[in-house]
Parts: sequence; C-alpha cells; structure tokens
Amino acid sequence: MGWEVKLLVWLGTGLPVAFAMEHWSRLLHGRVWHGRLMWALHRSHHRPRRGAFEANDLLSFTHAPIAIALILWGCLANESVAREAAFGVGLGMTLFGVAYVTVHDGLVHGRLPVAFLERSAFLRRVKEAHERHHHNGGRAPYGLFLGPWEAEEPRRRPRR
Repeated sequence: MGWEVKLLVWLGTGLPVAFAMEHWSRLLHGRVWHGRLMWALHRSHHRPRRGAFEANDLLSFTHAPIAIALILWGCLANESVAREAAFGVGLGMTLFGVAYVTVHDGLVHGRLPVAFLERSAFLRRVKEAHERHHHNGGRAPYGLFLGPWEAEEPRRRPRR
C-alpha cells in the first residue's frame, strides 16, 4: 500500500473522528460528568483550584490509552486498511485531545501560556460560552468548540 493511500485513509478516518469527539465530549460532559456517577470528580473543576491540578484532570486521561493503543496497533500490526484506519482514528482522537487541552485548559482556564489564541474571534466565543457554563450552575453549554452555538440554542427556540 502506497503512502498516498495510507495518507487518504488517515485523513479519511482521523478528521471525522476529531470532529466527532466534540459531540462525544459534549455528551459525556452533560450526561456523565455532571451526572451522579462522575460528579464527585468533575465538581473540582467547578470550584476554585488549589495547586496545579484538580481531581477532574483524571477525566482528561480517559481516552488517551485508547488513542495510544490505536496508534501503536496502526504502527505495529500487519499492513492493511484496518491498520491504517486504526492509526487514523488514534490520530483524530489525539488531535482533538490536544486542541481541547490547549483551548479549554490553556485559553479558557489559563493553565497554559496560550493567551494569544484570544485574538481569534471564534476562540473568544468558545471561551465566553464555556465561562457561561461555569457561571450558570453547570448548565449548558456542555460542548467546547460547539459551545457558542449551543449557548444560542435556547434563544432560537420558539417560546411556548
């Protein structure tokens, strides 16, 4: 299999997975992390942080082992389309994870030196939407990158 085909498979799986991860993280955040099961850990994220870490940081690592396993399998298995697809999925998950940590932990919560990202109008809207989540009792928006649109949804719905 040529590198061109591999690249197409990686892009064809990785990019959709990176975009789908936003929907998946929104679902987890709203239904699971704010639910009874995970609130004990996630609650630390909605309180003032003492020190560099918070209990909620453990939730950030839940998908990393899956992405690592897919990337490793994509590197070590016998050559096949499935191997390349697994590699692409792992890359997509990793791409989303890096973007999420950079914007959420870095830009929104100031835990990384990425304040320059606020020059982007879109990322300013993302930050404002996520701050709304923290200041409205943990209600929507639950998505990060789709947060600006999710924050507008109630305003767009007709009143009953």
